[in-house]
Amino acid sequence: MKMETKAIALLAMGLAIGLGAIGPGLGMGHAVASAIEATARQPEAEGKVRTLMFIGLAFLEALALYALVIAFIIMAQIG
Repeated sequence: MKMETKAIALLAMGLAIGLGAIGPGLGMGHAVASAIEATARQPEAEGKVRTLMFIGLAFLEALALYALVIAFIIMAQIG
């Protein structure tokens, strides 16, 4: 494989995980902030809010893991 092709593949790998983690990271921060605000407004619903927040965080984390898998696939193609 030519050096330029490897460089482009490495750049793509970095962009895949870098950009793929920005959205979930922002989403997690927003979800936690909203959960804290909801708990402050209605303390008796803390358990339900926490459960829903963790379910949402799991879905957001899955997006970041998919980006990591794509980066690993690109890395495997480099050889």
